[in-house]
Amino acid sequence: MRPDPLPTSVSHPVVTPLSPSVVYASETPDELDAQYEGRVQGYTYSREGHPNADVVAKRLDAMEGISGGIVTSSGMAAVSAVVLGLLKAGDHVIGANQLYGRSLRLMKEDLPRLGMSTSLVDPGDVQAVKAEINPETKMILVEVVSNPTLSVADIKGLAKLCEQEGILFVVDNTFTTPRGFRPFDHGADIVIHSITKLLAGHSDVMLGYAVARDQAINDQMRVFAITTGMTPSPFDCWLAERGMLSFELRFDRTQETAALLADHLAGLPGVKRVLYPTRHDHPDNGLATELLGVSGCNMVSFELTGGRTAANIFTREADGLNFAPTLGDVGTTLSHPASSSHRGLTEVERMKLGLSEGFFRVSVGLEDPEPLLAVFTHAVNTATC
Repeated sequence: MRPDPLPTSVSHPVVTPLSPSVVYASETPDELDAQYEGRVQGYTYSREGHPNADVVAKRLDAMEGISGGIVTSSGMAAVSAVVLGLLKAGDHVIGANQLYGRSLRLMKEDLPRLGMSTSLVDPGDVQAVKAEINPETKMILVEVVSNPTLSVADIKGLAKLCEQEGILFVVDNTFTTPRGFRPFDHGADIVIHSITKLLAGHSDVMLGYAVARDQAINDQMRVFAITTGMTPSPFDCWLAERGMLSFELRFDRTQETAALLADHLAGLPGVKRVLYPTRHDHPDNGLATELLGVSGCNMVSFELTGGRTAANIFTREADGLNFAPTLGDVGTTLSHPASSSHRGLTEVERMKLGLSEGFFRVSVGLEDPEPLLAVFTHAVNTATC
């Protein structure tokens, strides 16, 4: 039986309705054909698309200055839709050597298992990347600002290299977001987001997004995502849309506080180093200024003296701050790469990246700056005294 029709109304809701239906009924086989063939707009089975996902995709498309993006069930699903949806056995992929931990695992373990070869290189060194290119290289994958040491990729140099070599240039824009940087304006072919993070912004959504400049590539990624069941939850999409309405305000506020926190941490005894792109002592400050201008974003990383012992004391003493492997929440969160995102690396591999047991990544939230700085002062002093 058909559901009862909705009551008619001359007004309309100011909030997008939640559409949890798994299936959508059509009038006739001809009408269903017309939907599948793109002659009319409609929905059939939610794995193949639903209204709430389309609302989020169109909002992100507008932010990135593009069209045709797809929303997936997580950020890693978006990465997988790009890499696995476009490449085949025998292809070679170059990745940044400081990608998100699960992206690194994909590069180091899963792609080789599926018959693809990979290389990991410093994305700030275009010549080093060029040296890894071979006839089978089909894709280069980087993050604008890396996780977790906040190193900056030479996006313009890599875009030029990819254009010259006929290689797809894929940019994960999760840390920087379209508010801080728009990769398509600088030569990217494909852009990826973990909507889970700052875009949705409340730690209650898990979604990803991928979009290509070439609509044929979008179609290829979409088909793969549908086939492999990377379907986003309508409820998560509905929540994400709500979060995205306040995104720009949250981004600006957290970025301002992050810059204050970075300078404050740099003045505390017991802090060995602070990493924030707009600080003059950041190793990639020149490149960061060229690409991001004054947008340092909301992430700050720092290293404590005292190793794991100090790290344990610090997280216990950081009253009110969640120690959790996430970022982009309305509250400030602390992440310890050695025990979370990069725990799959050996100690030698982590140390090569500068990820000691005293290294933390901070995702700055919306708290008032003064009490937030006081919490860090107390926790650092107690951990390193």
